[in-house]
Amino acid sequence: MNMWDVIIVGAGAAGLMCAITAGRRGRKVLVLEVSNKPGKKILMSGGGRCNFTNLYTEADKFLSKNPKFCKSALSRYTHADFLELVDKHDVEYHEKVLGQLFCNNSSKDILNMLLAEAKKEKVTIKTNCQIKKYNYEEYFELTTNQERYKATSLVIASGGLSVPTLGGTDFGYKIAEKFGHKITELRPALVPFVFTDAFKIMTEKLSGLSLPVCISTSKYQFVESVLFTHRGLSGPAVLQISSYWKEGDDIKINLLPSIDCMMFLTEQKYHQPKALLRTIFSQLLPRKLVLELEEIWWPDKKETSLAELPELFFKNLSDKIHNWKLKPSATEGYRTAEVTLGGIDTDYVSSKTMESKRQKDLYFIGEVLDVTGHLGGFNFQWAWASGYVAGEVV
Repeated sequence: MNMWDVIIVGAGAAGLMCAITAGRRGRKVLVLEVSNKPGKKILMSGGGRCNFTNLYTEADKFLSKNPKFCKSALSRYTHADFLELVDKHDVEYHEKVLGQLFCNNSSKDILNMLLAEAKKEKVTIKTNCQIKKYNYEEYFELTTNQERYKATSLVIASGGLSVPTLGGTDFGYKIAEKFGHKITELRPALVPFVFTDAFKIMTEKLSGLSLPVCISTSKYQFVESVLFTHRGLSGPAVLQISSYWKEGDDIKINLLPSIDCMMFLTEQKYHQPKALLRTIFSQLLPRKLVLELEEIWWPDKKETSLAELPELFFKNLSDKIHNWKLKPSATEGYRTAEVTLGGIDTDYVSSKTMESKRQKDLYFIGEVLDVTGHLGGFNFQWAWASGYVAGEVV
């Protein structure tokens, strides 16, 4: 039976960072990956450009039952620390928006960087490796479809349920429960909305159209782009708000977040009294969208000039523009969700080391924990930070 200092389950962002950090300390590290190659989610992230961190990684950008849990790790391994590694490997990158850093070329640059560091630290990575049995008696013993392995420390970096085609499984939650940990409610997050009502007909017609909006639930709002799809709504604004949405809730969309619609209509009535609503709204919104809105909000006033429209009509229309209420029927689920919301309850895990409080030498890092970041590189930074602090002690 192979004996190792550390076995890490999962060769994603968190697992590779932990392996590299532990390897630098001279630890004998084995990484077991269920899929056919490491870092599959790294490769597909950011549209193939990998949004690998964010310049403004603060704790308030993360959801967790314990919102303070992520603070320690994030303060000890920051975006600046990761950028040192990126610069060392001459990976070219740029800031897109809101502090989001992307590779100039390809996500492969980040994965190749991590694999090069792992190789340098003599980390062993085994792919297509399925764990059949696991138990603990003085050491952790894992029986796989390849061999049996033993280790002093076991790190679970197996991710969540999101994108099962890339290896998302419930393995981490099962092993956590076996060792006495609770799992908070699991839901797909950073995920598009699906509609089944009359609004779906509109989204099909507008599929591919994108525009900046303010999208909100009862407590939270985001000002970013929304994208119409054949099934409903996607885009950064929708992915962000999906983490705060629950089935049955409404969402509100402000189509003109930086403009007072009532004031705009009043001014246009004065300057262009003979103009039609669709003409003046097409100055601010995509014409295809305006024509669809015309059908649902002012179908009987299509050919009515601004001069003929009363102030009360303007007020009602302005309210619809700023507070378009919609009810998604569901999200697209784990199939397309970027992350899993919820996870292993952090009450059972040390925020300084990621070690279990229930089982000595057992660690949990990355997405498998109840720590979920906003869209924009935050989940990668959590992976780097949690992997690093665990790697410092395993």
